[in-house]
Amino acid sequence: MADVNLSFKEMCARFDVTPRTLRYYEYIELIHPHREGRTRHYGPREIARMKLILRGRRFGFQLEDIRQWLLIYEKDGTKPQMRAFVEMADRQLVDLAEQKQQIEEAMSELRKLRSEAESEID
Repeated sequence: MADVNLSFKEMCARFDVTPRTLRYYEYIELIHPHREGRTRHYGPREIARMKLILRGRRFGFQLEDIRQWLLIYEKDGTKPQMRAFVEMADRQLVDLAEQKQQIEEAMSELRKLRSEAESEID
């Protein structure tokens, strides 16, 4: 498989992110493109990292947590990174369950208020 190198514009398009977002991810050292002058090239490593970053964001992980998690791989390898991921995932699952409960309570209250308002109209 040939090495894939994406330009800045191609990277934004492939991952449907704004240029500002991509530059910010570079600024906080989540990704490190190869530079030739002002031109950036994103290779397989950066593409894989971007997939992990966006997946982590989708699950609600903070960018700093994602950055630390990626650093674990660089410093210690896969197994320590996976252990850290399990811990992060456990914490996030608790947070998401709490958010789900809050949403369900809000929806229930809103349905009740809507029903009361509707009965006043009739």
